[in-house]
Amino acid sequence: MPTALLSIAVLVTVVALATVRPINMGVLGLVAAFVVGGIIGGESPEQVLKSFPANLFVILVGVTYLFAIAKNNGTVQWIVDGAFRLAGGRVSTIPWMFFLLAAVLCGIGALPPAVGAILVPMAMGFVAEYNVRPVLISILIGLGSTAGSFAPTGLLGLVVHRVQEDNGLASEPLVLFAGTFVISTVIAVATFMLLNRRQKLLAVPREMTRAKDSPGAATAPPVTAKPTLQQSVTLLGFVVLIAGALVFDFDIGFVALTVAAVLALAYPEASRTAAKEVSWDIVLLMAGILTYVGVLQRNGTIDWLGETVASVDSPLIAALLICLIGAVVSAFASTTGILGAVIPLTVPLVGTGAIGAIGFVTALAISSSLVDVSPFSTGGAIAMANAPKAERRDVYRGLLRFAGLMTIAGPLVSWAVLVAPGWL
Repeated sequence: MPTALLSIAVLVTVVALATVRPINMGVLGLVAAFVVGGIIGGESPEQVLKSFPANLFVILVGVTYLFAIAKNNGTVQWIVDGAFRLAGGRVSTIPWMFFLLAAVLCGIGALPPAVGAILVPMAMGFVAEYNVRPVLISILIGLGSTAGSFAPTGLLGLVVHRVQEDNGLASEPLVLFAGTFVISTVIAVATFMLLNRRQKLLAVPREMTRAKDSPGAATAPPVTAKPTLQQSVTLLGFVVLIAGALVFDFDIGFVALTVAAVLALAYPEASRTAAKEVSWDIVLLMAGILTYVGVLQRNGTIDWLGETVASVDSPLIAALLICLIGAVVSAFASTTGILGAVIPLTVPLVGTGAIGAIGFVTALAISSSLVDVSPFSTGGAIAMANAPKAERRDVYRGLLRFAGLMTIAGPLVSWAVLVAPGWL
């Protein structure tokens, strides 16, 4: 199909050009959407913009604006110091604290993007204060979200189970959860050890002294025990944000904007420069890339690619290729949407009797979710938007390298463990 091949070639060109030239990939993505969707596909501008990620736009702007205000009035610093004490004064426990928080919140049904939008900005408060590199803490939050999301009560776990039932596939929710949790945790441990050993990402700040009787512990700087009135109001705003997004299922972007607007009206001084701290370059990048991915979905490129792979003679090789497709596409698009679109492609392969449905779907879930910290995903975008300006380039490169590695390693490992042996 020439259109599908052309669409894929354009996407590869966009990524390559943005890598070698100093141009925002989102600009190229919007141009590609106009050319492929509008000029070649005959879509009107309104149709091309159907896939513009308006919801993500609101999330990025709302959350970064709110946390800019919280940083300006000292609330983020207050939270950081308190959390550091809860971590026992050990800098090395901080990323794991956020990993577990992400796993628990996603495990009880919270949306991974909502959890990332809440935890990542808070985690970034540790970056400057305790010399924790943002790329490591971003990856662990992403892996924690994956570890919990496929629980029987997690959003992705419920989605996968429903799609399996709708397509007549055998399902085992606990196997799905155990497989994703174990592999996510193993990768998190390996990532932590690798980055900590080679790049010394968890060095203790110079102004902090190590306790003689507790190797690895540090003495945190003084902090006010009680928050100020403005900080207390901001903390209440965070409670409203979390409750609205996780309990009442309100859109986290609009809730964040509402809370930020109230704080800005009540305390204008702290919000005076907050709008300037919104990472508009990250917003543009996400908007452009996801708009083009929407064009690919509408013109049948994704479906054509999946169906072509599913027709491969060897079911095992076809299964591996489908896992690879799930990983690559999920790095640019919604994991939930990709799983809903790709899982049905497993039906003819499972029907051959050469592949077990439970192991195959679990491998596909792992492959599609380990790349969720890609710079082109919601979690990756939030991490880049909230990282210190001097670190954003490094965060982009680090997340891109990690996602690229997971695009290959995730499918290969999950396929080798869960699909090839044929035990599930």
